[in-house]
Amino acid sequence: MIAVLEKKRKFIRFLAILSALFVYLISIEPVKDLLFYPLERHKAFEELNADAIVILGGGAYSVGSLNEDTLNRLFAGYVVYKKTKLPVIVSGGAIERKISEAAAMAQMLKELGVESGKIIEESKSKDTSQNAFYVSEICRQKNFKKLILVTSAYHMKRAEKLFKKTGLNVLPYPADFKKSNHYNIYSFLPKFSNFALSSKAIREYLALLIV
Repeated sequence: MIAVLEKKRKFIRFLAILSALFVYLISIEPVKDLLFYPLERHKAFEELNADAIVILGGGAYSVGSLNEDTLNRLFAGYVVYKKTKLPVIVSGGAIERKISEAAAMAQMLKELGVESGKIIEESKSKDTSQNAFYVSEICRQKNFKKLILVTSAYHMKRAEKLFKKTGLNVLPYPADFKKSNHYNIYSFLPKFSNFALSSKAIREYLALLIV
């Protein structure tokens, strides 16, 4: 019995050390960048010939304000709009909020000077798969065949796959890059911000497995 307990303690100690090492690694800048590198391989197309722009929501707070990912996507989409003057589809529903991501994004675009008539809200979707489905329905109604797809760079691979499954032709326009690629001694100190970003990359890999 004592021998079994001793073996278990060794195993528990091993797991504890392994867990601590894992948490440390995903909390430092170089490992965080390593996780994002395969995800952030897309480059924006220089020729932005399309029928419309679609901006995917990346989250919002309960009061309706947009989180960092969504804001970065929105401003990238706004830059594309300024270059092309194409209609803009904002996609994102309301999860535990009174206002949808689409409505919050649309309001901000209007404040930036985008004409109301150029903005189309898709506020039913709860995830990327539904973003693609409901946007494709709008595109069929509007006869849009080709979209400029704006989302976070780490999210682009999965989003592009799901949109192409609907039959839409998409031009990726990645935004919100998470890699830094500049390191010093402090890059090897653990930070919660790196841990949170690494967790986001890991979740994205898991989501890609079921696309």
